[in-house]
Amino acid sequence: MNVYDFDNTIYDGDSTAHFYFYCVRRFPSVLLWLPYQGGAFLLYLLGIYTKTQFKERFYRFFRSVPEIEAVVERFWDDKQGRIKAWYRANQRPDDVVISASPEFLLRPVCERLGISHLIASRVDARTGKYDGLNCYGEEKAVRFRAEMPGYKVENFYSDSRSDTPMARLASGQAYLVLGERLVKWDGRA
Repeated sequence: MNVYDFDNTIYDGDSTAHFYFYCVRRFPSVLLWLPYQGGAFLLYLLGIYTKTQFKERFYRFFRSVPEIEAVVERFWDDKQGRIKAWYRANQRPDDVVISASPEFLLRPVCERLGISHLIASRVDARTGKYDGLNCYGEEKAVRFRAEMPGYKVENFYSDSRSDTPMARLASGQAYLVLGERLVKWDGRA
């Protein structure tokens, strides 16, 4: 089983950022949250908020997006073409996607691609509230072991060294994804 990060790995860009700007263009009231989001970001930079606390407050803009599930579907109608060609050429039925992005945002595109195993941040689509921690760094490895007990990671792919805990789980090779290029990941120990 191969395991993939999503943003900047199999998807060209950051899907959450793309979704935010997609919503801003369609629902300008999303911008009313900007001062609140900026304050939360400042508190994160000062070390007062954790990444999860910051993102939970950033995601409050979801409250300004009517029928968000339908908006997510239309977003993927527009953005699904950003799935990288190298991934499509190597995709297998047992692939797992693991991501810090909200699960409700990635679920539709994973279903469209035939990816049945998705592990992502559990975020309420209407309120932005987290159920658990942001699925990032060590939390990815914790979630993988909890949700896929008995499964082994054959190869792991990510654009970020923050995913080293997942790379260490790979029994085969781990790869850093640099655009369309795959580079063997050294220093997993």
